[in-house]
Amino acid sequence: MNTLYFIYLFFSGVIIFFLLLPFVSVLVSFFKKEKIKSKEELKSYKEYDYGCIITAYKNVEITRGLIQSLLKQNYKQFHIYLVADECDISHFNLSDKQLTVLNPNPPLRLKAKSIIHAIENFIREHEYIAVFDGDNLAHPDFLKHINLYVNNGHQVVQGQRTAKNLDTLYACADATGEFYKNHTERYLPYLLGSSAVISGSGMAVEAQLYKAYLNGPEIQQGKEKWKKMLQEDKILQNDLVGKNEKISYAYDAIVFDEKVTTAEQVETQRSRWLFSYFQNLPNSSGMIWKGIKNFSFNQLFFGILTIAPPLFIMLFLAVALSVIGLFVNPLISLVLVISIVIFILNIFLVLYLAKAPTQVWKAIWGLPLFVWNQITALFKMGDPNKNFKHSEHTRNFTIDEVLSRSSHELPPKGNR
Repeated sequence: MNTLYFIYLFFSGVIIFFLLLPFVSVLVSFFKKEKIKSKEELKSYKEYDYGCIITAYKNVEITRGLIQSLLKQNYKQFHIYLVADECDISHFNLSDKQLTVLNPNPPLRLKAKSIIHAIENFIREHEYIAVFDGDNLAHPDFLKHINLYVNNGHQVVQGQRTAKNLDTLYACADATGEFYKNHTERYLPYLLGSSAVISGSGMAVEAQLYKAYLNGPEIQQGKEKWKKMLQEDKILQNDLVGKNEKISYAYDAIVFDEKVTTAEQVETQRSRWLFSYFQNLPNSSGMIWKGIKNFSFNQLFFGILTIAPPLFIMLFLAVALSVIGLFVNPLISLVLVISIVIFILNIFLVLYLAKAPTQVWKAIWGLPLFVWNQITALFKMGDPNKNFKHSEHTRNFTIDEVLSRSSHELPPKGNR
């Protein structure tokens, strides 16, 4: 009985810690300020050369908006590489001196392979590599803001990925999660002296660092695992933070990303993400140990951040433990309930601080349905090669169309 009681206390303590961590981080952030010098304040400023890689799979048309948005950048030193994997490019008539279109044969069918293929076909050596998904759109100042961070000494910069479509309940619910995670998993850790979690696109990495990651064992072995491979963004962030590199978060470097629009898309996407979360747990625990061993706050906090359970799993466990606590330890049960309330209220506080648009606030009532689809996604993790489908993208917008909507205006800088 004593053993079971101590197990209960341990798990309750862990869940309470993870419930309160986001709120404590928000409170501490009010006393921190980002230290980025403007172009005028810097002693020297260089326009670095960026290789912008776009990966497309079975749908090259969705990339038109992204390519056009990159060609409209208020920045000149870059070249675009579009890897149109298993795509028919016979009617794809976009051309520009800053664009190289690659149509690999045989098909690669893996994002990491597409990125490697692009690098192997660079027309020149680039100093930084920026990666985009085909459905993204880049704000006209994206590269300019990224380059400012690079000139401030940052070798890895994650931009702010935000919704390009808020046209369905599911899209708004998906965007709600991204606003929350952008603030609690990217902006706050970076502000507090650790690293931002990589979004998977809209980031730039110093070229030699990026090539070293691609040549690492996890990518090389993962190429044979197909969909069972750990997601590329997790391998990248583990590799970088493992070397104690800091991943900065450029709040103003905005990339618009297509949000899911149907229940089926939620289940497909979340089953892939949940599989990757559980797959990455040994790496996260290893990062915590590495942080303790190296006295590195960057590694320690990042390990804690990435080992934290998905929100719906954490809330389910918290409720279950609080009910058990009524019969085991009512005081612990009360602390759990208070922690749940603080956690939920903090979500609203974060959405307010992140300047979430009206559509997101109006869609909050639909979050339980979104959570239900994530629960059903848990049962699709067993066979990734069978259940993990490619996400279909259908929202063909231009950057001008997205910027014309008031909900997508650049949010104020808040307490930065």
